[in-house]
Amino acid sequence: MNRNSLIAFVALLAFVPAMASADTWQERPEWAQYFMKAGVVGTIVVVDERTSEGSHWAHAAERARTQYLPASTFKIPHALFALDAGVVRDEFQVFRWDGTRHDIESWNRDQDLRSSMRNSTVWVYQQLARAIGEQQERRYLQSVDYGNADPSGGIDRFWLDGNLRISAEEQVSFLRRLHRNELPFRVEHQRLVKDVMIVEAGREWILRAKTGWQARVQPQVGWWVGWVEWPQGPVFFALNIDMPNGAKDLAKREGIAREVLGSIGALPTDE
Repeated sequence: MNRNSLIAFVALLAFVPAMASADTWQERPEWAQYFMKAGVVGTIVVVDERTSEGSHWAHAAERARTQYLPASTFKIPHALFALDAGVVRDEFQVFRWDGTRHDIESWNRDQDLRSSMRNSTVWVYQQLARAIGEQQERRYLQSVDYGNADPSGGIDRFWLDGNLRISAEEQVSFLRRLHRNELPFRVEHQRLVKDVMIVEAGREWILRAKTGWQARVQPQVGWWVGWVEWPQGPVFFALNIDMPNGAKDLAKREGIAREVLGSIGALPTDE
């Protein structure tokens, strides 16, 4: 085998696993009912690691490979970037509200890392992005292989209406590495970000998740990504939906995902 042929063969070997991973999703046609009931189009991927072999399930697997603006789901890696860069010291650092009134009332006050994640306070992360800078943002994005890793289009809005894009499939890949503390950041920083991601918990389970709303670009797209930790193992998920009715569709993100997770026993249901 000559040198050129060897290079081509090695490149093919690198490409085949990527193709294989993109085809591992087992379609769950029964999940379509939850999207239909909500009157929206979208996708959800679920990786259930509660068994040794694991399960990779999806509704609309082709869409799951389509990249969209991450919107506020980007707060998860962004918090890691800010901690690593020293822009955020810890969970107690206070970010002072400048008095500018926002439509979302919870943004109109001082914030810390936990409240800014819980309230999805955009202005905090815009401050962090300006302090980090585009060049360093790009290095961080590339280091964690986050979507297309493109922070261009405005340093304080590249994840809102700029050029950053990520798929549901890629969201889950990133979250799995965060869960295992396998990202190229200090373990204590990864643990802190996971802590501020907690949405709710029961006696045996913890839900860590983040919403997102691509509101500035048409069509509007909503996200809910995260995982549920059980003693048997975690269940990762990433959902995105089209939101033709804007804010009126916001609740459908969690609603659909909770129904899907409830159907496989990954979240308790009211029934």
